[in-house]
Amino acid sequence: MPKVVANMQKDIIVQRLRERGFRITKQRLMLLDIILEEDCGSCKEIFYKASKKDKSIGSATVYRMINTLEDIGAISRKNMYRIACGTLTCNEIACTVSFEDGSMLELSGADWNRVIQKGLEEYGYLEGRKVASVDARSCDCAS
Repeated sequence: MPKVVANMQKDIIVQRLRERGFRITKQRLMLLDIILEEDCGSCKEIFYKASKKDKSIGSATVYRMINTLEDIGAISRKNMYRIACGTLTCNEIACTVSFEDGSMLELSGADWNRVIQKGLEEYGYLEGRKVASVDARSCDCAS
């Protein structure tokens, strides 16, 4: 994730935490950085990376942070889905989204581009720019 986007998301999450009365500790900030900047698929991975940076952090701290982030709406483990994308072309199926309930949605290259463009536009990330390419990775975050 680009540093600018990660910083914007971090600022929004920190603000939500403050609004709900949470203290912003060094460990919480470190966990946010790991979640936003690293490719972690589970709490165990986050704990492993965090414990390399801070030996005093416990696994319970990581799990509490994940639950807190879910409570404030920053993440959702209930509606997880996988995204698997191939080479984008305008008319071929370029992206298949698999939902937790087993249903699937296939998007053409043009549709996938519109979804990304609208989403980034909605959250204010475009600032007059157009998307040139997207690198999507499959993950299993429901662990």
